[in-house]
Amino acid sequence: MAAWLREIVPIVVLLVAVAIVFATLPKIDLGHGPQYLARRRRNWLPLGLTYAFLYMGRYNLTVSKGAFERLIGADGGVMMGNEAFGVIFGVGTVIYGVSFVINGPLTDRLGGRFSILLGAFGAAAANLIMGLISWSLWKQGPGCETFARYFVPIFSVLYGANMYFQSFGAVAIVKVNSGWFHVRERGVFGALFGILISLGIYFAFDWGGLILTHFGLAWVFLVPAALLLAFWLIDLSWVRDKPSDAGFPDIPLGDATDGDTGPRLGPLKVFALMLRNPIIVTIACIEFCSGWLRQSIMQWFRTFASQTDATLGLASSFVDDHWGMLLCAAGILGGVVAGTISDHVFGSRRGPVAALLYAVMLVGAVVMVFTYTQPWVGWLVLVMSLAVIGVHGMLSGTASMDFGGSKNAGVAVGLIDGFVYLGTAAMSFTYAVILPQEQLDAAGQLTGPATDPANWLAWPLSMVPPAIAGLVLAWRIRGAMPKGKAAAH
Repeated sequence: MAAWLREIVPIVVLLVAVAIVFATLPKIDLGHGPQYLARRRRNWLPLGLTYAFLYMGRYNLTVSKGAFERLIGADGGVMMGNEAFGVIFGVGTVIYGVSFVINGPLTDRLGGRFSILLGAFGAAAANLIMGLISWSLWKQGPGCETFARYFVPIFSVLYGANMYFQSFGAVAIVKVNSGWFHVRERGVFGALFGILISLGIYFAFDWGGLILTHFGLAWVFLVPAALLLAFWLIDLSWVRDKPSDAGFPDIPLGDATDGDTGPRLGPLKVFALMLRNPIIVTIACIEFCSGWLRQSIMQWFRTFASQTDATLGLASSFVDDHWGMLLCAAGILGGVVAGTISDHVFGSRRGPVAALLYAVMLVGAVVMVFTYTQPWVGWLVLVMSLAVIGVHGMLSGTASMDFGGSKNAGVAVGLIDGFVYLGTAAMSFTYAVILPQEQLDAAGQLTGPATDPANWLAWPLSMVPPAIAGLVLAWRIRGAMPKGKAAAH
């Protein structure tokens, strides 16, 4: 219990501080009554927490990597080393990225509430099966030899199925909230989006780590499955697609489809419309770079720290011990800073914020190339995480509904968030090739190239090109604002 309290108290304090900051900011008065605001909170909060627990059921693969490394595969080697992890995670992220071709139009047609219910249930089922297989491997029970022999293809299929259902989460949360938030409020929503992502990362890494330590490997998958099923029931009761579904008048939104009363376009026409929109395409390309950078840090820092620990001692550092909590704090701060300055400094423009934060990432990546073996490198990657989560909240969480409009928000966020995970997949498959491989000695201890920090230079070097590209692209859209039909009359 003491360990749990040490982890949760700093997050609660930070969230209270964020609430105080939001409460003291100048209000953007759009005429919402207190009943509407209260119902809107009851709508986005369970939806957002479901999204956070989807993260917990997504990055539990990363949390479990060390435990799988300690299991012996059918060939006598590591069950899931760097190469196997890169393949499994890469397969999942490719499926996540391309599934938006189906899930974006489906969400626009059937609603965000439908998508979050389907996504939560499907991800819970996939995590349940992965948990049962992990239990079999850990207990060396019946079927263990088969699972061990075909571990990579089995987990690639299951993790791919998990990521297909996971992809409904971002589409759902943006689609639902696009009907409840005006453009002038969406910078603050982008901050909320960043906070929810950060809480999900915290749940995944710190709660997942404690679950792994105290209950075992299988529960890293089984607990998120149970939480997702619980929130499926809550979402079924509380979440509604738009204000009129909850007994309130729908509000003017000020986005790209505000005032568009024409018939709904078919999905192919909407995709063609998005691909002809230079702002949407530019945002998607920026987010490809964000996907590479965000997961380069989140998925690989602790692996680097663990495998080079005999030389660098990073695995026993404060940052490594409290990775989830510190990532959460960095993400919350990044989301709050980005959302606040977007709405209150840049007049709800998202491009200047993205450019500013990409400049932080570029400086961090260049510094890291020369200092990645230093004891304070963990703090550097946390600053970079603050920047990249801020960008992600601004672009995938906010600009997607601004420039796609509430009518086409599913396709817009699908296209943009799909590029995030295609960037992640490109990173993952690249790292499976360029990063050093683990070896085990006769005593089962890690040895070989992966333990030498000099062999990890490709890790920080690979972050520089996407940081440059993201900065250049973000600067190009610094003045972009959505123009809806209602605004033209």
